[in-house]
Parts: sequence; C-alpha cells; structure tokens
Amino acid sequence: MSAKPLRVLIAEDEKLSRQRLEDLLAHENGVEIVGTADNGLTAVEAIRELKPDLVFLDIQMPGKTGLDVVREIGVDDMPPVIFTTAYDYAVAAFDLAALDYLVKPFDDERFEKAFRRARKMIELNQVSRLSDELRTLLGGSEPKPASKTQYLERIAVEMRGQVRVVPVKQIDYMIASGPYAELFVADKRYLIRERMQTLEDRLDPGKFFRIHRSAIVRLDLIETLIRNPGGDYAVVLKGGQKLKVSRSRFEKLEELMGLHI
Repeated sequence: MSAKPLRVLIAEDEKLSRQRLEDLLAHENGVEIVGTADNGLTAVEAIRELKPDLVFLDIQMPGKTGLDVVREIGVDDMPPVIFTTAYDYAVAAFDLAALDYLVKPFDDERFEKAFRRARKMIELNQVSRLSDELRTLLGGSEPKPASKTQYLERIAVEMRGQVRVVPVKQIDYMIASGPYAELFVADKRYLIRERMQTLEDRLDPGKFFRIHRSAIVRLDLIETLIRNPGGDYAVVLKGGQKLKVSRSRFEKLEELMGLHI
C-alpha cells in the first residue's frame, strides 16, 4: 500500500514566486499541491477548507500578513509552515517559529533543504514542539529592526519574468505609485508591491529619509535643500532630480543634513 501524498498549500501573492514553488514541488515525489492563495484572506479560507499537511506562507501579503493568517487560524490548528520572505532581516525572528524559511529569491538547493527538513519533521510528528515558539512570536508584534544589521539590505524585484535582487545601498530614491513603490537605481526603475510606510520602517534611518508621504530618498545623495518664499520645499539630488519635501519633514531633514538655511 503506497504512502499518502504530502498535501501542500502555497500562499504567495507574487505570481512568479508562486509558480516557482509549484515547479519545484512538481519534481518532488509523493507531493500533492492541494491549492494556492494570493492573499492573506484566501489563505485563511484555503487552510480551513483544505487542511493541508504543509503550508508555504509568505510573510508579507495583501489582506493579511503571514502572521495574521497564523493568528486567525490559531497556533494549535495551524499546519506546519515554511515562511517565505523577501526581507532577510526577518529571518532570525521566524527561524524558531517555523519548520524553515526561504528568503526570496532562493535557489533550488535552499528549497530542497527546507522542504526535506519539513517533510522529515512531519513524518516523525515533531511539529507540535514548534507551537510554543510560534505562540511566543505571535504574542508580540512582527519583527522590527532593532539594530543596524537588521535593516533591509536587499529587495527582490520581478522584471521581465525574472526575479533579481536589488541591494538597498544602490537605491537612489523611492516614489509611491498607488499600491506599489517605484525604486530608482541609477538609470533603472523597478516596481514592487509595497507600502511606503513599510519601506520606511525597514530602511536604516541613518541612510534613508521619507521626505514626503510619497517619497523616500537616500540621504547621501542630497545635494541641495530648497526653501522657496511661497512655502514650497524640495531637494535636489546629485543626479539632478528634484523632489518635493513636505513642510512637516523639512526641518527634520535640515537637522539630519546638518544644514541651516
């Protein structure tokens, strides 16, 4: 009599990442992908309805975050989880609270290691011991950067059907574009689905500053601060770009730059 297949649910809002997991799992023996979800709300519904053996769960999704999903399902009722994230500072906090984690973009070897570890623990019924760690994590808030080494160092972006990594230190500035953020890197531009508030929270405040509700700039690229008589404020970057600065943030920016006009 053959063993029952491992029933897997993929909860991932990025289509490319979702398809990559599906492709990798298709090469594993004894695996059945029972469903996919592209936001936190449908992830909750799918987990309750399908009762998978294992969930690949994106930490940052629209509707509900990965932690929100676990909170709503309940730690004791939550299937074993492999968290996925584009933010490597979060890894340490989730390490003990999940079977494993994958920082996007991940290679085949890293996936294989995480998946085999998860499968082995599920087969040996060693998952329950993770509940206390997960409950502890949920009892607090989502991980916030506490030191310089924990700030966002890279961002995974999709471009022409491929995932590439953009080092944060190379980003000149960011502009809000609806539910997205545009990253400007020299003469290139990348689009990611992320809120400015989230980016502001995850960037090193010693290197980046939110000059306007819709703009974040790298401080060392600011060449000139402009205070017009009419009350308009702006910055000019070393590359010549001129960006508006909100009145409420201008004085703080002057302070950061050590400038007084």
